[in-house]
Amino acid sequence: VLGVNDGLVSTFLLVAGVVGGGMDVEATLLTSISGAIAGAISMFAGEYVATKSQNEVMRGEIKLEHEHIANYHQEEMKELSNLFSLIGIPGSSPHLCHAKVGDSTAHSSNVTSSAKAARKLRQRMTEYYGNNPDALLKIMIALEFGVIDGETRNPLVAGGSSLALFFVGSLPSVIPFVCVSDSISGLIASGIATAIGLFLVGAVKAVATRGNMWLAAMENLLITAAGGGVAYGIGVGFHILISED
Repeated sequence: VLGVNDGLVSTFLLVAGVVGGGMDVEATLLTSISGAIAGAISMFAGEYVATKSQNEVMRGEIKLEHEHIANYHQEEMKELSNLFSLIGIPGSSPHLCHAKVGDSTAHSSNVTSSAKAARKLRQRMTEYYGNNPDALLKIMIALEFGVIDGETRNPLVAGGSSLALFFVGSLPSVIPFVCVSDSISGLIASGIATAIGLFLVGAVKAVATRGNMWLAAMENLLITAAGGGVAYGIGVGFHILISED
């Protein structure tokens, strides 16, 4: 979604700027195609480098964690105990071991039973991970870095996805200039097509985040409209400046 959004916004702003600068249809079409290709390649390169770097950093952290487990096993077990508490696996907390004053006998019995079950659960988990270095390494990686085996992304796939999504997002600002005879008409058509694309992107984002679809769409539209106005104004100003010279 973000790649499509980048393609929609950046290419439309580029087109708005050059149309404001007085470029004809052919020059604007060439500029939009060049911008789409350059942006897509930039997205590929950025995502490829970022994903590869993230994988390399993660491999380094995993190697270091493996060394810590081998050489500082007790310290790692203490850290695991703290992590258990942070993710809600109860231990011997006082509020679990003792009933509050004034509680009923039944409630007191339930609390005591829960405390015993919690202690047994924690003890079994601690014993299991303490006796299984490979399992300990996996859970420490998951809890400390939020990574589970199999979640590592392929840099080429990540870069290719970003490239494709950006290029798709740039099409609403490119295609209209294939079909029109003057640049202003192309800009209007491009603006309408981009607005539809931004609305769809905002709707998809709202569905994914369970947010307000209309608010997300309007945010996208307003930001792009403001940017397009600024870009067009700069283009007009540049054209006037060049014409005077």
